[in-house]
Amino acid sequence: EAALVRALRAAGAPVAEVVYTVQPEDALGDGFVMIRIPGETIPRKILRDAEFDSVRGALVGQLARAAAKIHATDPATVPANLRVAGPRGMVDEFRGRYEAYGVPRPVLELAFRWLDDHLPAEPARPHLVHGDFRHGNVIVGPGDGLRAVLDWEIAHLGDPVEDLAWLCLPPWRFGNLDLPAGGLGTREALVQAYEEAAGTQVDPARLRFWEMMGSMRWAVGCAGMLEWFRSGRDRTVERAMIARRVSESEMDLMRLICGS
Repeated sequence: EAALVRALRAAGAPVAEVVYTVQPEDALGDGFVMIRIPGETIPRKILRDAEFDSVRGALVGQLARAAAKIHATDPATVPANLRVAGPRGMVDEFRGRYEAYGVPRPVLELAFRWLDDHLPAEPARPHLVHGDFRHGNVIVGPGDGLRAVLDWEIAHLGDPVEDLAWLCLPPWRFGNLDLPAGGLGTREALVQAYEEAAGTQVDPARLRFWEMMGSMRWAVGCAGMLEWFRSGRDRTVERAMIARRVSESEMDLMRLICGS
């Protein structure tokens, strides 16, 4: 992860500077040290507090340009052990996880069938994908807006549209459901800014597929929390609360299937 962040910083992406990677002789475990960047990561503060009023309108464009910069990073400069994750493999991965839980969910069964029927062609060239590009994983400052993108532990090589779609999922709108782009603006504004920055076109059908895939990924992740809770691995209230959010993802999947 530290090597990836260093490569991103060298490519001009908005990330914090890594100043030290923990070594075995330090006896501190695994990790690295970064320069602190002041700002806010709590989505509800960014979306509602008055101190962010002046930057909120610019954030959609800033996020789009940050995504374009990330996706433009030369794969040859990033760690060679990053996994490659295409649409077919991801559908199969999450279907396997869902089936292993042993809890039938008709909406997820229908959504998996939809994903099978709408698989896009594999990207001609894999791009660097953040994998969790959303509110909570960015630092925003009053006055200038986006300052850094955080949390690179699930970065991989794949379809760059995955990041744009993930940002548009309802859970990351934090109540602003009529503003798909992170509760900040329209999907059209996000795509337009990204296309201008990246110099490529975003296929609406591909974006819809990845929104479906993202909602499925979140649904399966929430469903997994139920297994954690029931098995006794983690009996905290947080696990139970996240587990019940499968129903929200089921509604999101049905809306997407119906084209809304």
